[in-house]
Formats: sequence, C-alpha cells, structure tokens
Amino acid sequence: MHSTEITENGLILPALLLVGLIIILSYYFGKNMKFLRLPSIIGFMVFGVVLGPSLLNLLSSPIQQNLSFITNIALGFVALSIGMELKFSTLKRLGSGMVYVILFESFAAYIIVFAGLYLLTRDLLLSMLFAAVAPASAPAGTVAVIQEYKAKGSLTKALFAVVGFDDGLGIIIFGFSAAIAENIILHEAGTVSPGLWMTILIPLKEIGFSFILGGVIGYIFSLLVSKLRNSDDIPIRVFGFVLTACGFSQILHTSIILTVMIIGVFIINTQSSSLVNKIQNSLRSFMPLLFILFFTLAGANLHISALPSLGLIGAIYVVARSSGLILGSRLGAIIGKVDKNIKNYIGLGILSQAGVAIGLALMVKSEFAGQGSMITTGDGIKMLEGDYIGSVILTTVTATCIFFEIIGPILTRVALEKAGEINVEKE
Repeated sequence: MHSTEITENGLILPALLLVGLIIILSYYFGKNMKFLRLPSIIGFMVFGVVLGPSLLNLLSSPIQQNLSFITNIALGFVALSIGMELKFSTLKRLGSGMVYVILFESFAAYIIVFAGLYLLTRDLLLSMLFAAVAPASAPAGTVAVIQEYKAKGSLTKALFAVVGFDDGLGIIIFGFSAAIAENIILHEAGTVSPGLWMTILIPLKEIGFSFILGGVIGYIFSLLVSKLRNSDDIPIRVFGFVLTACGFSQILHTSIILTVMIIGVFIINTQSSSLVNKIQNSLRSFMPLLFILFFTLAGANLHISALPSLGLIGAIYVVARSSGLILGSRLGAIIGKVDKNIKNYIGLGILSQAGVAIGLALMVKSEFAGQGSMITTGDGIKMLEGDYIGSVILTTVTATCIFFEIIGPILTRVALEKAGEINVEKE
C-alpha cells in the first residue's frame, strides 16, 4: 500500500511526492532569492506559505503534523552544529564578556516585553508569560545564513555562542516564569497548588536530564567514531546518533535542542581536530537538505489570515523584544568589553524567532488550559483565564514569528556583511 496524504479539498498526494516537490521547488525558490539580495531560507518559507493552509493547502495542519518528525530531525542537526562551534578554548578567547552579552540580551528582552505589555494590558500573568517566550531565539535561521555565506570571524563565533546558550537560558527563564504564573492563577481561582518550589524543580529537572543525556550519548558516539578507519562511515553514525538522541529526548521529555547541543559540545572539546573536521564536513553534505525541509514546513505553519489579528499586543511584543535583544546585547558587550564588531552588530543577528518560541507558546496553551477563574474578554466572550491567556499568546507568537523569521535572517546577513565576515561580491 502506498503512503498517501489527503488534503481538505480532497486531493490525494503520495507523501513521498509531496516531500520530493518540497525539496525541488523550495530549492529553486531559495536560490532565486539572491536576485532580491535575501537569504535562501526566505524563499523556502515563502514556498511553504504557498503550499500551506493560507493558499494551496497541500500542507494542511494534519499533514504538517504527520511530517513534524522532519522538523525535530532538523532541529537536532542545527543543535549539533551549534554545539560543535562551542569550543571552550574559543569561548575563553572570546572572553567572559560573552557571558554578559547572553545574560543581558535574554533578561533585557524579558524585562522590556513584560513592562511594555503590562503597561498596555495591566494583566500580570499575560505579560509575564509573553516575556518568558521573548528570549527564545531561532538558531536554525542564524546557522543557515552563516553556512550559506560561509561567514568567518569573531562576530560569527559570537553568534554561534549566543544562539547556542540563550535558548538554554530562555528555557530556564520560561520554566521559572511558568511555574510562578501557574501558582498565581491557581491561587486566584482558590485551587490548591502543588507549591512553588516543587513546581520550579520541574524545569530544573528537564535541563539537568538534557545535560546528562547529551553527555552520555556524546561519550558513546565519540568512543565509537574515534575507532572508525573509514571516514565515509561517519555520516551514518552522525545521523543515527542524532536521531537516537532526539528520540530519547521525546521519551524522557528533555529539550531536543539542549540534549543534542551538549553532544556537539562534548565532541568539539574531547576529540581531535581532524575527527571534528570530518564530522563537520559530513554535516555540510546534508544540512542544506534539512534546512529546505525545515523552513518550508515552518512557512506552511504561518497563516496569512493571522496577520490582521496581531493588533497592538503583537506590535508592542515585536518592538519590545527587538529593543530588548539589541539594547541588552549591546549593554552586555559594553560591560564585558568585547570586540567592536560584536558590540555593534550582534543584536541584529539574534532576532530570529520560530520553532522554540512556538513550542513554548504551545506549552502555555496546554499547561494553562482549564485553569483560573471565569473572565470576560474584550470581545465579550466568557472563558477561563488560562484558556484566554493560552489562546492570545499562541496566536500572537505564531503570527509575530512571520515577522521575525523574515527580518531576522536578513539582519543577520546585514550584520555579518557590515562586520566584514562575508564577501557579498563573491556570492
């Protein structure tokens, strides 16, 4: 029996044909972006919107769900690429200033988004949870641009460090904020909560297990790969171990990004440079294919009809998050006394936001469903406070990711060009 997918308009397409069309046509959409001086991933996303529910509906929501494993695989390899750039000796050369950059950009985004939305809505929980999603970045967009333009230099290394570590910090910030918000909403509704400290331990456990799982798999991988005599077998091992790590992350409810990133960190800091180069070369051979699939599917998830519903909340979220990341990273760079190029341009390179943020928004909608007291929305609809908060955050974050996934890679390219780390004339 052939594997088929049925769209809502009744059209039957074999799944393999659908994936094949995505690869071929998205590739040409992406390549044609060079005429507009835009990164290829914009073309991938545009084609995804065309295929998605907004237009042709060939990638309807059920089909996207069936193909979601591709997104997890791509995120795993993006995380591995990030981890394999985080060599401790290199980070040491960059200096402790990068720690200030990561801390300040993450917490500045949180504080400014919280302040802006609270002044607008006077809703403590809504503002807190929006702020908790704000620090999360989209490493895939940054990594894709860096790889496409073969960028090299201090800013490039700094971008790898920031997008690698700020997602980890962002997940921790979100975990604590969600724990506090859940206790507040349960207390307001008169429901007995499990206690603040017990709730806070949940995200700490997730982060801890991610580090342990990544370390164990990284050790086993390094042990086996270091004994290989034929370098042609390395891609097989890499692919197998990344998929294994993603699978265990789903079983143990750990972060795929953090888990696989730790594998990369383990490899780069324990193995010989020759072996690391062979692994990185094997990644370059199939990463472009994964980027095509990942960003096309991401584009299909962006609904054009959601744009008008952004409203003032969405506008403030976009401005506040952008301001927090840019100003916070610059302040951290000044305090940390880092390289001039990093200080001037790193804020422009970290604005992308997509998969992780949408995932966190989905967690808000899921965890707060059915909680809180009954409220009346601005539209006069009565619903539980938890349901309202989840709906507003998921709708707004999904819609604003359209903006950040378009403007983020563009500004990353601009930052790298201004820093002199890519040669546009040769592209």
